[in-house]
Amino acid sequence: MPLKQFASFYINDNLFGVDVRLIREINRTIDITPVDSSPDFVRGLLNLRGQIVTVIDVGTRMGLRARGEAPDNCRCIVLKTSEELASKRGEDESLEDTSRDLVALYVDAIGDMVNFEEKEIERPPANIGEIEGKFISGVAKLEKELLIVLKVGELLKHEEEKK
Repeated sequence: MPLKQFASFYINDNLFGVDVRLIREINRTIDITPVDSSPDFVRGLLNLRGQIVTVIDVGTRMGLRARGEAPDNCRCIVLKTSEELASKRGEDESLEDTSRDLVALYVDAIGDMVNFEEKEIERPPANIGEIEGKFISGVAKLEKELLIVLKVGELLKHEEEKK
């Protein structure tokens, strides 16, 4: 059975994972420009080599407590667009959709790359602490902690619904 690879990251004390195939790059948080009247989970806009990227605060989006100043080791995980993923989707139907526009996930810190067989990823409970179940596709046990696998498409749904 093929391994699934995830990039892991932290929000508060929780360890999350995103399928590496969805990721374009991981950047230091550069200058994020706030946007008036945007939803509270939109941290702002980022100019990435001339391309405008909407930055989503994953913790706020999932309903975790209000988030203040950026930690020193925070990062932006820039996702591939739906268009970039379209060619790969023919080969792999399990590949999740993202967004038509460039979006980055704002996270507190980057963890390790982790690999799991499909059978090692368990169904998620209805909620994990304060995190709504609709954002979670599964959980996997690591040696010392639990990796919460995110449904990226669900995190970004609000952005797509407005268009």
